[in-house]
Amino acid sequence: MTIVIAAGGTGGHLYPAVALAREFLRRNPSTTVLFVGTSRGLESKVLAHEGFELLLIDAKPVMGMGLFDMVKGLCAMPVSLWQCRRILQERHVQLVIGVGGYTSPMMVMAAAFTGVARVILEPNANPGMANKAVGPFVQRIFLAFESAAPSFDRTKVRVVGTPIRQEFLERAKQDPALSYEPGREHLLIFGGSQGARAINSAAIEGLPELMKQRSQMTVTHQTGESDHARVTEAYRRAGVSVTTTPFLYDMPSAINAADLVVARAGAMTVAELTTCGKPAILIPLPTAIYDHQMKNARVMEAAGAAVVLPQGDLTGARLANTIAAVLNDPERVRAMGAATMTLRRTDAAESIVRECYALIGDHHDVNQPLGAAGS
Repeated sequence: MTIVIAAGGTGGHLYPAVALAREFLRRNPSTTVLFVGTSRGLESKVLAHEGFELLLIDAKPVMGMGLFDMVKGLCAMPVSLWQCRRILQERHVQLVIGVGGYTSPMMVMAAAFTGVARVILEPNANPGMANKAVGPFVQRIFLAFESAAPSFDRTKVRVVGTPIRQEFLERAKQDPALSYEPGREHLLIFGGSQGARAINSAAIEGLPELMKQRSQMTVTHQTGESDHARVTEAYRRAGVSVTTTPFLYDMPSAINAADLVVARAGAMTVAELTTCGKPAILIPLPTAIYDHQMKNARVMEAAGAAVVLPQGDLTGARLANTIAAVLNDPERVRAMGAATMTLRRTDAAESIVRECYALIGDHHDVNQPLGAAGS
């Protein structure tokens, strides 16, 4: 079987797709999994590291762009649709999986036009426009959060959680969330796959004094490529030892080593935190379309698993005080970790793959009752 996964742009779209690809290959090593994306997104870097083939199309973003870039994105659609149809025909594809973002809709629509089985995955609590737009044309809709269900045809919806890379699941089995022990504090800071300048600036402003007060605390800070030199130099000038890195390929090890995580609130981050049972201070990206990161963060906050710190309120002092307030209360750290684990779903990838096999095994004409199989 040949599968195309259309996902890219950010780690939040890409890493659930990688987890799905790995599960398909685990179930049947003879499966061919192809990714479709663009040369501008994170996919060209990550997929080479993961060992998957990436086919490029000329899709461009539309939502959240200025008028000129929006027009460019709309004009690129016919070209990318033609490219997608050619990929489906030349590679004899049997299943297309869209994971949102601007690379996904044209591949899903090409599958609809050519009769290829097609599903989408929506990892956010508030679904994006790309998945909403193609929802009527797919046969299954896999959701991470029940709150996203009203945006779609309920007969197609399966609420399964977010697919997690096997490395996280294996590490969670081997190293269950440890009880917090004052005197050995490790803090992990990351701002998504590209880093986050606002978080970086608050950290270099507030952490040096906090680290001098808490000599037992160690810090790993993923900065993003573009800000790595600035952040590293700032810590050096402040006289504190922080492990900085542009990008964390081994996120399972990084999260499991942390007692507290400071991060954005993308769907992948939330899923990884819940799998590992880690308390967090979440700083949602304020420019995320439809404010989906804030909605993800509020789900964590409502469960008692995270503290939400809006970027509009973010300063170095506020960040340092929030970190200290959590770490100063060991029972709170333990309770947040336990609350985080109540939200985790570790079988999402298996559930999706099982449904996809059932779908392909059935006659999947678009006009048949789509809610029947697997219900």
